[in-house]
Formats: sequence, C-alpha cells, structure tokens
Amino acid sequence: MNPLRAVVLDTDGVLLDSAVLHAAAWKAAFDGCLDAWAADARTDRQLPFDAEGEYRELVDGKPRLAGALAFLTARGIALPPGTPADPPGCDTVWAVAARKEQAFTAALQAGDVQAFPQAFPEVRRVLETLRARGTRCAAASASRHARPLLEATGLAGLVDVLVDGTDAERLALAGKPDPALFLEAARRLRVAPADAALVEDALAGVEAGRRGRFGLVVGLDRTRDTAATAALRAHGADVVLADLTALVGAVTGARP
Repeated sequence: MNPLRAVVLDTDGVLLDSAVLHAAAWKAAFDGCLDAWAADARTDRQLPFDAEGEYRELVDGKPRLAGALAFLTARGIALPPGTPADPPGCDTVWAVAARKEQAFTAALQAGDVQAFPQAFPEVRRVLETLRARGTRCAAASASRHARPLLEATGLAGLVDVLVDGTDAERLALAGKPDPALFLEAARRLRVAPADAALVEDALAGVEAGRRGRFGLVVGLDRTRDTAATAALRAHGADVVLADLTALVGAVTGARP
C-alpha cells in the first residue's frame, strides 16, 4: 500500500494540551449566564455546564458561535443571534460566545504557567520524524489563538502550513463538522484529501474528516476511555490512537 503524502492535524487536544483551558472558559461563560438567567426568572435554574461530557459532545472543536448555539439548543434556551460586534454578555448567542473568548483570553493573560497550553510530550518528535520522511504537515484550528500558541511552544516551525481562526473568518470557512477548514489546509499543502491523513480528538472533527474524504481519519483519545474511542469511531475515525506516537507508522506505512 502506498504511504500518504501529508497530514493535517487539529491543534487543541492534538498538538497542544489546551482542552482543559477551553473547557474551563466555556464553563465560566455558561455558568455565569445560567445564574443570571435564573436570577431574573428568564429560565428555570439549571445544572451547571458539564466541562467533560457536555464539552466533548457539544462544543469541543467547534467555532465559538457554533459551540454556544449547540449548548443553548441542548438546554432549550432560545436567544436572539445578535451580531459579531456584541460585547461579552448573556443576551444574545454572539454575546455568550464573546464571554467564552473573554474568559479564555483572561486565563492566558494571567500568566499562570500551569494553565498555559503546552505541547504534548511526543508531538515535537513526531513532527520532526514526519518531516524527515518527507511527509508534509499542516496545523488547523478554528481558534484565533492557534498561531501565537504554536509559535510560543516552538511548533510553528515544524509544520508547513497553518490555517487558523483568522484565516477561517477571512475566507468565511464553515465550522466543523463541515470539512472546509481541513480542505483549505490540504489545498495549501497541494495534496488531495484522499492523499492525506486527518488527525482530530473532537467528534465534530473526525466527522469533518470523513465528510472531506481524507485518506485516513485518525481519532485521538488520550484518555483511553472505551466509550470515547467508540464515539470517535462512530463519527468516522478509521483508527483511534492514544497519542501521536503510532501516527508515523499509520501514515507512512499504509492506508486503512
């Protein structure tokens, strides 16, 4: 079997250990609004946001607006959409999304080394090995923070292409599970999706890889949780890995 020519990797949860920080930012945004809505009787008091189950099922890997809307819909809360200019608040979907951005940015600016996303231990070695074997790599993320975080961790120089949230907004790329972000990364790598692997830890991301018809869709489950692995497979992963260590063999060895 012929090896694949390129790899497109999601950023948060795949290259960078940032999922906990994103989940905490979503929790701060949602819980504050749930309290505010209950206090003014706009909704009944609801359970706080589940930073594990609800995060993974509803918002992980999605653009902020899509994540906010998914959570509100799941909770039966109807808000006007608002506009991208809405400040952080609880009155519109855009305002709730802006609350998340505000909370995430505040955590980064706080300078807490423990909170600042770091590269997973095996990432640098895997990227260097792929490069040495002639496999082109792209990092893709719907987050506008992806580029500075990859630069800060020294990973930006190990990928050939980076498509981030700024690019997605400028090009009006649809969010996951639409494959537009990943297809743009493949286009910049000058490879057909069928000749590339897509690596994702989010359910919406592996679904996007399947919709984009990537040659190999790799689900990443660092928790080694049986249910999480099954969910990744159900959403389109050809194979599920516990970390990126086996990625080199999967990509340079054979298609599924």
